[in-house]
Amino acid sequence: MRSSDPRAFWLLFAVTVLGTWTRHADAQQQAQGFAVDRLYLSGPGGGWFVMDTLDMRGGLGGEMSLTTEYAHDPLRVRASSGSAHLAVVSDVAMADFGFAATYDRFRLYLNLDWPLDVSGNGGVVGSDQFTAPNAGQPFTPSGVNPSTAPDALADARLGLDARIFGAAHGSFRLGAGAQLFIPSPNTPRSEYITDGTFRGMARLLFAGDVGMFGYAGQLGVHIRPLDDAPILGSPEGSELLFGLAAGPRFALGKAKGFSLVVGPEIYGQTAFRNFFGSATGLEGLMTGRLEGTADDGPQVRIKLGAGGGLDAKFGAPEWRMVFAIELFDHSGDRDHDRVSDSKDACPDTPGVKTKDPKTNGCPATPD
Repeated sequence: MRSSDPRAFWLLFAVTVLGTWTRHADAQQQAQGFAVDRLYLSGPGGGWFVMDTLDMRGGLGGEMSLTTEYAHDPLRVRASSGSAHLAVVSDVAMADFGFAATYDRFRLYLNLDWPLDVSGNGGVVGSDQFTAPNAGQPFTPSGVNPSTAPDALADARLGLDARIFGAAHGSFRLGAGAQLFIPSPNTPRSEYITDGTFRGMARLLFAGDVGMFGYAGQLGVHIRPLDDAPILGSPEGSELLFGLAAGPRFALGKAKGFSLVVGPEIYGQTAFRNFFGSATGLEGLMTGRLEGTADDGPQVRIKLGAGGGLDAKFGAPEWRMVFAIELFDHSGDRDHDRVSDSKDACPDTPGVKTKDPKTNGCPATPD
């Protein structure tokens, strides 16, 4: 009997250890990933990076934009005790290509995002298990970039904005916007650039110009089906969106054909089910933009922004830099007679097109 006691002891020990490990493994929750970037750009031609100037005008026009951004530590998770933390996503670099068509007070647009670099770290925080971006996919190295994941695309955005009230350069303009996020079928959630589901936004927009001072803001809803609570640092369903931007405008050049706008943008989001709790991000950017002001012909806009998380969690990075260049054409036509304001001798009275600059766009006179 005694000879079997050691075997019984080690068998009991192994069963106990295995049971404890199994219960610990079961208690751990595996994070699947989500679209971590919270810089929700305005439509091409929107003026600010996130806010919208709502100054669409004229006949049929268009915009093309290229926006590049870099964010450092946009997803850091920390245990409730504060004893452990992990930079799950430490670096994000993205390129956004935007295309828009405008008419009168409407804008229809499409944005396509391409990841240049998404990298981070895997590990365990509390009871949650995290993998580095893309490391959860077999036979692929960690990190997402054109060499490791050439087919990876972030969610495409299809949007529509409209100015409901106010003139294009009035002191108060009111508008609305809607966006649909379309997930890429080839991009898993583990790459941290998609939720893997359709989602949408509806925003109430306002803006205005008072003398040389301009402002813009938004209040909206992000309809987000993904809810990974209670995993640390994860989305918790639909969110409230908010933001405000303001700054002076300086005319440049002898003909004042360009203007410089400098000012801050502050924006964020919070989950409705955990209002201003852990699923909240607040960020600020100091921005400047140089843009053409002519009513006719192609114009260029160059934008630069730098800032970071004011409440640096849940997608609000430690710091961020953004650069954009846009080409746009929104020929003004206040009287809707198909003669642009810069060539219209009677810009406030509908008329007819003539070859004489003195009568072009003016009402026809009887012979």
